[in-house]
Parts: sequence; C-alpha cells; structure tokens
Amino acid sequence: MSQKHWSLFHFETKSLFWLIGITIAVFLACQYLELPYSNALFSLLSTSKTPTWGSSTFQAIGPSPNAENFNNVTILNQPNSAGEHALEVANKTKRFCGNDTLPRTGFVSKPGSQQNKSLGFECDKSSVAESIKELGNVSATQQARAGGENLTSRPEHGSGSPYANRRSPPAKKAPTYLTPPSSTITKANSNITKAVLSHKASPIPVPEVTTVSEMNKLLLQSHASYRSERPRWASAVDQELLQARSEIENAPIVKNDPNLYAPIYQNVSMFKRSYELMEQTLKVYIYKEGDKPILHSPYLTGIYASEGWFMKLLEANRQFVTHDPEKANLFYLPFSSRNLVEALHVDGSHSHEKLIQFLHDYLKVIAAKHPFWNRTRGADHFLVACHDWAPVETQSHMAKCIRALCNADMKERFVFGKDVSLPETYVRDDLNPTKGLGGSPASKRKYLAFFAGRMHGYVRPILLQHWENKDPDMKIFGELPKTKGGDANYMRYMKNSKYCICAKGYEVNSPRVVEAIFYQCVPVIISDNFIPPFLDVLNWESFSVIIMEKDIPNLKSILLSIPEKTYLRLHMRVKKVQQHFLWHHDPVKYDLFHMILHSVWYNRVFSATTVA
Repeated sequence: MSQKHWSLFHFETKSLFWLIGITIAVFLACQYLELPYSNALFSLLSTSKTPTWGSSTFQAIGPSPNAENFNNVTILNQPNSAGEHALEVANKTKRFCGNDTLPRTGFVSKPGSQQNKSLGFECDKSSVAESIKELGNVSATQQARAGGENLTSRPEHGSGSPYANRRSPPAKKAPTYLTPPSSTITKANSNITKAVLSHKASPIPVPEVTTVSEMNKLLLQSHASYRSERPRWASAVDQELLQARSEIENAPIVKNDPNLYAPIYQNVSMFKRSYELMEQTLKVYIYKEGDKPILHSPYLTGIYASEGWFMKLLEANRQFVTHDPEKANLFYLPFSSRNLVEALHVDGSHSHEKLIQFLHDYLKVIAAKHPFWNRTRGADHFLVACHDWAPVETQSHMAKCIRALCNADMKERFVFGKDVSLPETYVRDDLNPTKGLGGSPASKRKYLAFFAGRMHGYVRPILLQHWENKDPDMKIFGELPKTKGGDANYMRYMKNSKYCICAKGYEVNSPRVVEAIFYQCVPVIISDNFIPPFLDVLNWESFSVIIMEKDIPNLKSILLSIPEKTYLRLHMRVKKVQQHFLWHHDPVKYDLFHMILHSVWYNRVFSATTVA
C-alpha cells in the first residue's frame, strides 16, 4: 500500500472512531436525561448561580406620579374608588416570569414509590436565607445563610409570647422548583385517581423574592388562566359555578357600602357579589368517614386554632352544609394537620411518610365508598390545615385539592388560583375568642415598634442583633419576662405600639399578623415570599407595611419616614379590616369563618370547568 493510500486510510479510521465516540456520548447523555433524577444536575448548578429571568418578566414597578420617597423607600399613594391612598413599601427585587405557564399542581408520587425519599419532603431554610445580604455583622449573617442551625435551637416563646408548641423544622432538601402539571392519570392500588409527576417536565425556578405587588399580578393572571381538569362526568353544579363566575366578573359597582370599606379591598364590587352568590349557592358535603382524634376533632386553642375553629363551625353549620353529596359544589376533608402530627409523628424523626400514608389511606376509604373524588380527581375537594408541615403532607395525594394553608410560601409549591392563604390565629381562650380585642387610640400609642419572641429561624436573630436594647422607641425583645398574668406584658405592648413587627420564624407565616390586627396595631411583615391571607380579596398594601428581610437594618428609618397622616390612615384601615379576622361561636357575616369559606368558594368558581 502506498504512503498516500495509507495516510488516507489512517485518517478515515480516526474519523470513524471519533464519530463512534460522539454517538456513544450523545446516547449516554440522552439516557441520563430520561432518569427520574435528571434534574439533580440543574439543582446543583442553580445553587451557585441565580437564574436569569429573561424577557418574560413583570415590569419593574416604578413610583407613580403620586409617590412619596422616604429614605429610598417608596410610599405609593395610589387613588382608589373612595379617593383614599394605598400604602406600598416598594423594594427592588428580582421579577417573576409573568408570561410563564402557572404551575397547577405540586409534586405527585408514583404508585408504590417511597414518597419521603423521592420527593424531598424535608424543609429547606438555606435557599431563602441566601437572599439575605450582609447586614453589618458578618458572622450572624453567615450563620443565617448556613440555615440557622445555631440560631434555632431554642423553643418559640416564653410566657410573654406563648407559641411554645411550634415544632422545629425538618431536615433540609434541595432547592425548590415548581413543576408544570402532568397529564398522565393512573390508579394506584385503589379507586383513587391521581396525577403522576412527569420527570421529563422542565422545572420553573421560583424567584428569590416575590413582592406582594407581583403576587397580586400572579393572582389576577391565575384567575384568568388556571383551570382544573375537566370532570369525568357532568353534574348540575358545574353550570352553577360557571354562572357564578360570569356574575362575579360582571358585578355591579358598589358605592358606599356601610359594611365594606372600599380602599382595603382589591375589588369591593366583585367581592360583595361573590359573597352574595356564596350565600345563595354554596353547598358543602362533609365526609363522615374517619375516626378521632385526627378527623372530626377540632382543637380550638393555640397557634393552630384556625383549622380547629373552621372545622367546628362548618360541621355545625346548616346554611352551607348539605347531606346530599349530589347537590354539593365543594367537599370538605375534615382532618386536623395538628392532630395528625401529634398522633403519628415520632419525635426526632424528619420523615413525613406515616403522615402522608395516613392521608392516602383515608382517601382510599373515601374513593371506595363515594364516586365524587374521582369525578374531578379531587379538584372540588378542600382542606384547611395550619400546621407548618401541612404543605408537605398534602402535596402528593391531595395535590389537586384546594388547600387552605397557614404556611403559604411562594417557595413551597403554593398554587395561585387554587390554594388559599389561611390566617394563623393564636386563640388564648376558646370560650371567649375575642377577649381583649382592641387597643389604645392611635394618638396614645407610645411605642414606635414592638416585637417579642424566641429565636426561631434566621430572621429574628438578625432583627434582635440590630434592634434589641438599641433604641427606646424600638421595643424589640427575645423572651419577655414571666408574669402572673401570663401574656399580659405581650398584649400591653401590642395595644400600645404603633407598629407591630411580624417577623417570620421557621416558616413564613406568623400568628403576629392577625394579633396585630386584633390589637389594632399596624402589621409590619418581615417575611420574604409570604403570601398574605385572603390576597384575592384584601389589598394588604393599604393597611400594612411590608419590608424585605434585607432591609432590617433600616427598619426604624423606614417606619419614621411614614408621615403621621399616612400612619393614621393605616391605623384606621386596620380597624376596618379587623372584622375579617375574628372568630365567633356563632359566625357573623364577613367574619373569619366566612372569609375562609369565601376564598375556597372563589377559587373553585374561577377554576371550575365542565365536561364539554
């Protein structure tokens, strides 16, 4: 063979080997991407670099022509239907992908899988802590970014602020991503029809911080676009819901309603019409299956009392409850997330497997005895759960249900248009839940700001680092001294402070938000990505102050920059909104019981579909 032919042969052989190697590499890469954990690489990469939000983002909210600037904090004075002005403490944040498809379900396990291992139920604190920038003391901030392991060992409160039963968070998990719904449907060893997560779906990163203004936009978008899956067979109640939606969207304009102060609502006309239709149309069927104490056993005191009071009042209600499931447009799953944890959780364990399995077994009983779960795959069923772990306990088998959750976190697969943010209420006296209501007049409140509580999570230690014993106007404490009156000191400070600091603990929610309203103290919410209760109805920027966690060092200057006239307006509006956050043994119109029920009703109305 000549030298020329040998060189050509050698070149072609070498090229062939390269081609074979590239083909094998592509084949292996494709196989890897088909595996259930193919998103792990993406998750690992995402921890070191913040995702870019591209062009499909909300426009930054700039100051309006009527805006006032105080110390780089924008107070937006936006006109509303009553000629008042709304307050917004605007902060520069990353923007959410406004044009992306909204997520409709959480992660759903495959039949026979071990949910706790494959779905990552452990709670992550480090991913949110990363959003806090250095606040002066490097060591404290670094500890917070590390997940607050050295900052959260103490129990929640002493006698001064009694939330002592809140459990510590479970172990960490990988960064959270929202996953689009799967269209695959299966049956898993029972009559329960449920969705199966498609591992091939592209994850949608959650922005680092989503402001309340952006949440409002997401909510409007979801009510316009989010729809539950079509029912498997027709029912007369489907048309009732579609008719209600049309009437709400075309609600007559409300002017000067004596019971509804327009500036505190997103749209007072739509709310009033929706509430009227709820009173006329809503029928709830309550499943009788299940044993106490987890089911049908309301717990009425403490920080998880919201789920108990709702259960108690609904089960005793005659207006909304029907005993004929064929007439029901909503089905209530009467379990207590607090009692579920108390009964089944093993202290020291971070596994939720037993809790999730219990709820799965409960649904198997429901589906075996009744056809209604399978008609909508649970979309017309709802639950009310206040324990911190409720999102984890319900994200699998109850993913399509309407979930009213106290732990309403943008980073924990809360689905706008379906889920409801449930107020966390601390009830001290179940015989008189409104005992001690109210506080000093605005002109006689002598403290600028107040907070007291134990060091749960990473935010509170930073708050105390900057403000504990630093300023006589800032009453910022850890545990308050014990007194014979129990919570007397705590309540006295609430009743005599202009602003009450509602700093997150282990989770985004805190009973202080409702407590502040209860004692007519303007809530100052410091909890990034917390979805305020009843956001579909209430304009939180009109009666509260919302401050980002990174702005804790500027807390006093932000509060002092709010003019006295604006504070008086905020205080007046807190008193107006108070009626929506009160429990009564005999429910009254627009109270907390009715507001929870309305939010569930409202989301069902705007997500309902028909067979054809």
